[in-house]
Amino acid sequence: MSDGLQRCFVLHRRPYTETSLILDVFSEEYGRVTLLSKGARSKRSQLKGALQPFTPLLLKWGGQGSMKTLRQCEPISLGLPLSGVTLYSGMYVNELLGRVLAKEVPFPALFHDYLLVLTELAATENPEPALRRFELALLSAMGYGVDFLHCAGTGEPIEPDMTYRFREQKGFIASIKMDQMTFKGDELIAISERRFTTPSQLKAAKRFTRMALKPYLGGKPLKSRELFVPRARSLNQ
Repeated sequence: MSDGLQRCFVLHRRPYTETSLILDVFSEEYGRVTLLSKGARSKRSQLKGALQPFTPLLLKWGGQGSMKTLRQCEPISLGLPLSGVTLYSGMYVNELLGRVLAKEVPFPALFHDYLLVLTELAATENPEPALRRFELALLSAMGYGVDFLHCAGTGEPIEPDMTYRFREQKGFIASIKMDQMTFKGDELIAISERRFTTPSQLKAAKRFTRMALKPYLGGKPLKSRELFVPRARSLNQ
């Protein structure tokens, strides 16, 4: 049970009965929580405009079981101004959290990473770098540890001009073969530093995060990617 107001964002909402909502919420101290908001869809409800994704909220809830009941809601500010490609990118981030995070497991550091990615998305026309940094933060929060700076075979520092093959559970091994599992050393260094100054570094980060996130997502495709692709063919999420 929540003892007080918690900083939260709505990840997803769906109708429940004629007047209520079921909310999938990401909170700073309690992680992902499912809440029932009674009467939130009624004509007299003051919560209609507040319980929206990308709006910073203070929420209080109570009750037992897997679904708690929303007791209090206070918007901290207006919703972050996402539109077009950045809106679909935000939807992708929300769906990713909803699919990957277990319920009621605290991720306070990831909550700040989430706030950061939304802020970056609201201020940019190209969401790619912000999305890659958040995916890497999510993987780190999930305990997915990879050494991007040392060769797993020799322990030697990664050389920018050499090529390395990724091996699950091991890391990066020097390789002369080039395919979707291999990366240039400068790409691995950029991933480690969360710094993407060239298109190749950005594409390499995307390849890595897609591979690393796949086991968490399973075979079910993300709906936000299906929405994103036809509207932003020149950008890859």
